[in-house]
Amino acid sequence: MPPGSAREVLLVSLRLGLTSFGGPIAHLGYQREAFVVRRRWLDDAAFADLVALAQSLPGPASSQLSVAVGHLRAGWRGALAAWLGFTLPSAIVMTMLGLWAAGAGIPADGPVAGVIAGLKAAAVAVVAQAVVAMGRRLAPDAPRLVMATLALLAMLAVPTPFAQAAVILAGGLAGWVAWRADDAPPATSTAPVPAGGRRTSIVLLAAFLAVVVGPQLLAAATRDPGAGFVAALSRSGALVFGGGHVVLPLLDAGVVAPGWVGEGSFVAGYGAAQAMPGPLFTFAGYLGAVSTAGPGGVAGAAIATVAIFLPGMLLVLAALPVLGALRRQRGLGAALRGVNAVVVGILAAALISPVGTTGIRSPATAVIAASGFAGLVSGRVPPLAVVAGSALAMGCLAVVGIS
Repeated sequence: MPPGSAREVLLVSLRLGLTSFGGPIAHLGYQREAFVVRRRWLDDAAFADLVALAQSLPGPASSQLSVAVGHLRAGWRGALAAWLGFTLPSAIVMTMLGLWAAGAGIPADGPVAGVIAGLKAAAVAVVAQAVVAMGRRLAPDAPRLVMATLALLAMLAVPTPFAQAAVILAGGLAGWVAWRADDAPPATSTAPVPAGGRRTSIVLLAAFLAVVVGPQLLAAATRDPGAGFVAALSRSGALVFGGGHVVLPLLDAGVVAPGWVGEGSFVAGYGAAQAMPGPLFTFAGYLGAVSTAGPGGVAGAAIATVAIFLPGMLLVLAALPVLGALRRQRGLGAALRGVNAVVVGILAAALISPVGTTGIRSPATAVIAASGFAGLVSGRVPPLAVVAGSALAMGCLAVVGIS
């Protein structure tokens, strides 16, 4: 990849951040068009290697891909520019929504309450479609379906952050044991490798561990809600496998269960996040703005956004200098198959509670959610249309006294 400037990376990433609707899988299509087809910053083989790397690591895959390309194009400044451009547009909007929700609260009735109920119903439709799609892709056979089911039951029985981490770890170990012998043969990466080598990787990996483990230890030692909130965000950012929607149950256990964010506000904000371009992780900005733990407001939104993104960004930058060696590790793909299977079950548990229990509160919301789900499954209705249509429909129904 020829060298470029951080400014050009920022402009390209900003355009992606403003126009990339449709979720992580759709983002990859936008990014390929921008990086490979239009600007030829790298070829298809190298792009595929970076996609495989991002999807093999915990964290937001499309954001990690942008940061990796930005780093290869313009160094450390390019990596930062790529993250800022891709993240800021939706992060700013979600923060503004959070500030409004924190100031105005969620009304009990009226058109605004109807719109909020529509956003919650839309969240049910979006998450249900994600469970179906991920189940078909990540748990397509009997062994992985059993793993997903066991994860679902475990999370319904013990809905805690530590149980989630244990289930993900168990899934990876089970996958490694079950499919290591059948893992794909070693592959040689075609993606360009930045300067720095193993020493850079070790430093960045140590930084990753510090930003994930440090807040957990501080929160446990001080019992401070602000520290606990940051710990929950960094933990969520470090444990997401299988797609952006998996962050939902992690965040629910981390910030709703302790009472820092109300369940209704949480699900409504998640529904609104589906209408945003760019990464779904910017939902953290909304949570930071409405949270009663930490500073709240704009400061809380900024802290939450950095806390949830930073682990994944450090991890992908740590992996880039040793990408070839990582791709040659037998058993990595097998472990990932197990992890991906159990995250389907984790997300299914979140669909039941809190998304389903909060979003389906009346026959009208059930109909709205079912209609949105049908539209998404058909492939003819984009998430943005489902969110906007659900909010508008419930707002109109609220005017005539139907909720």
